[in-house]
Amino acid sequence: QVQLVESGGGLVQAGGSLRLSCAASGRMLFLYVMAWFRQGPGKEREFVAGINYSGSSRDYADSVKGRFTISRDNAKNTVYLRMNSLKPVDTAVYYCAARRGTEVRRTPDEYEHWGQGTQVTVPS
Repeated sequence: QVQLVESGGGLVQAGGSLRLSCAASGRMLFLYVMAWFRQGPGKEREFVAGINYSGSSRDYADSVKGRFTISRDNAKNTVYLRMNSLKPVDTAVYYCAARRGTEVRRTPDEYEHWGQGTQVTVPS
């Protein structure tokens, strides 16, 4: 069983930055791809970014490409999402997710484990 705990959310002005963290616990974490999703008010959960175990493969949603960076520190079992140039449209609950495999996927249903989420608010 994999458990995920997010942190780092908060209120930030437009143009500002935040770094989200996702601490993972469990066995055989090297088998897991990690990703960030978000769900804004009245919206469906959407893919933000994903990374494989080695970090050699990363994928980003078009809406965040060039502004957000996903990384992972396997020694600390932690995945990060650095968010720069934040916009009001980035306001959402951000979720960390894990799927057993080697490929980053963009569909929430393909991820078996989820954190509880952390709120990011960028006021307009």
